[in-house]
Amino acid sequence: MKLNFVAIASHELRTPATSVYGLLTTLRARGDSLDPEVRKELEETAWVQSDRLRRLIEQLLDLSRLDASAIEVQPQPIVLEKTLRDIAKGSDDVFLHVDPSLAVVADPLVIDRVVSNLIANARQHGEPPVHVRAEQRDRHLRISVADAGPGVPEEIVPRLFERFEHGSTSGGTGLGLAIAKAYANAHGGDLFYAPSEEGTTFELLIPRG
Repeated sequence: MKLNFVAIASHELRTPATSVYGLLTTLRARGDSLDPEVRKELEETAWVQSDRLRRLIEQLLDLSRLDASAIEVQPQPIVLEKTLRDIAKGSDDVFLHVDPSLAVVADPLVIDRVVSNLIANARQHGEPPVHVRAEQRDRHLRISVADAGPGVPEEIVPRLFERFEHGSTSGGTGLGLAIAKAYANAHGGDLFYAPSEEGTTFELLIPRG
């Protein structure tokens, strides 16, 4: 399994790295002679691919720390609405439905890693609007992220939280949900997919502190 993971990770890293190298090589060799529009397009593509490479490296580092149990969960009192609002900051299509007075005991890093991955997943693979809800019920803190997209294809559901699972047409890294679930587990909780007739919903459960 480790060898397979390294092989897949190397392949995923090589794709954007090769693209960035090729684009920068072209710009370096012929940049002055290129049409301004072509040059702008190449620069934009290089930026997109380098950002993909950066995100993939960060996610691999996250998984490495989680696998090594090097992340120490540190629950603390937080005002959940403020924490979630900071996570969703700058996303006009994300709407919060959280009691402003709801105070919980949880690790804000875990909340950030899980919810930010779920929001990114909803925006990339689903459709707006994205709704984030939270409540304390049944001795658990429950945070759900729902979008209005077509839902997860049935054939992918059994492998949904596996590493590098991103379907055949996705442009993602296939690590976001695996990382989100690992963080939830590290906090003593779990992450679930809740299929419905309209859209896609993921729910994070964390035991009440």
